[in-house]
Amino acid sequence: MTDEEILSRVDHTLLKADADWEAVKALCGEAAAYRTASACIPPSYIKRAHDRFGGGLVIGTVIGFPLGYSTARVKISEAEEALIAGASEIDMVINLGDVKNRNFAAVEREITLLKEAVGKRVLKVIVEACYLTLEEKGLLCEIVSAGGADYIKTSTGFGPAGAALEDVRLFKSRLGPGVKIKGSGGIKTRDALEAFINAGCDRIGTSSAIALLAPQP
Repeated sequence: MTDEEILSRVDHTLLKADADWEAVKALCGEAAAYRTASACIPPSYIKRAHDRFGGGLVIGTVIGFPLGYSTARVKISEAEEALIAGASEIDMVINLGDVKNRNFAAVEREITLLKEAVGKRVLKVIVEACYLTLEEKGLLCEIVSAGGADYIKTSTGFGPAGAALEDVRLFKSRLGPGVKIKGSGGIKTRDALEAFINAGCDRIGTSSAIALLAPQP
């Protein structure tokens, strides 16, 4: 796999709490120059990034991030505002409390509502797999598929553990047709990038790929 092929699957990401505009602008410039799949940035910077880079950059952002326990109505409002500002990909965090309470109908309903709000744009559902049992991971594959999402995403990167290859393999075996996988959290080497792609990830969320594969002079 070439460096360019790997970069084309990367959501070049900056979601640090203290990220300033200069850092976000630099990341977006890198994403545009090296043709990554998208730049994933905080919602508050979407409009500035869109105004500066326009159609030359696919902008993604996060909703209900990183804990996921805001209500569905709040998440929908966040997503709608992000889309108006110029985002075209939405990474939402599920309500893990609903999962642990076995209220899977509420989880599916929230995903369905978010997909209705996003429409033809891309919805990625972050399940934060490090908190889940094996049974819950399998059930969430079915729920994410039934809810109409475009992707299941392993992690926020803010939990106690990030992406795991065994989770990607499980997701690949249990997801419905057309639902893709995004690995995120702790994927920091070229070998890891390639391993996650080979395991079934269509996207990788990371801040490290360009530094690894296209280092600056």
